[in-house]
Amino acid sequence: MKKEAIITLPNPHLRQKSVRVSPHSESTAKLVADMTSAALDWEDSRPHEISAALAAVQIDTLERVVIIRSDFDDKAHREFTVLINPEIIKYEGDVVADYEGCLSIKNVYGKVPRHTKIRVKALSEDGSEVRLKAEGFLARVIQHEIDHTNGIVFIDHIQDQPDAFFTLDDSGELQPLDYDTVIKDNDELWA
Repeated sequence: MKKEAIITLPNPHLRQKSVRVSPHSESTAKLVADMTSAALDWEDSRPHEISAALAAVQIDTLERVVIIRSDFDDKAHREFTVLINPEIIKYEGDVVADYEGCLSIKNVYGKVPRHTKIRVKALSEDGSEVRLKAEGFLARVIQHEIDHTNGIVFIDHIQDQPDAFFTLDDSGELQPLDYDTVIKDNDELWA
């Protein structure tokens, strides 16, 4: 699957809740393969970014499946961890605002408040129960992806914070975006 399969706002499916799925199915295995290939194809087109994660809804499949990159620091390491029907069972730590982007929101980044630690329950591809504690960037990424399964995108957390929007310049550095311009030029983001 290619990066063009990744849907973006204002596609209404990004605002819908995904359904639970069975891990032991050919369709779920194919979905995971499609998600991985789309995420990596997108990454290959971006010199300054990695594809940290992807939710199934982002390739227009309303199922509770997410993939999380196994190594955020090495672009050559192209493996993902699969979480099926993930849910956060406990939020911990402080709430800290930090930068996020999304493959489904083009050229807009935001400073999003999230918990620094979470506990997650999910299923692996083989149906085994997975329980994990995540903190830091991994906790942020998992919260972002589970939001997708619930029809929430990162901008929903920051729409009333005028100094929280950014874009990447040609050298890969974040530059502030004018809030009024973001709102006027992207009404569909808030739909």
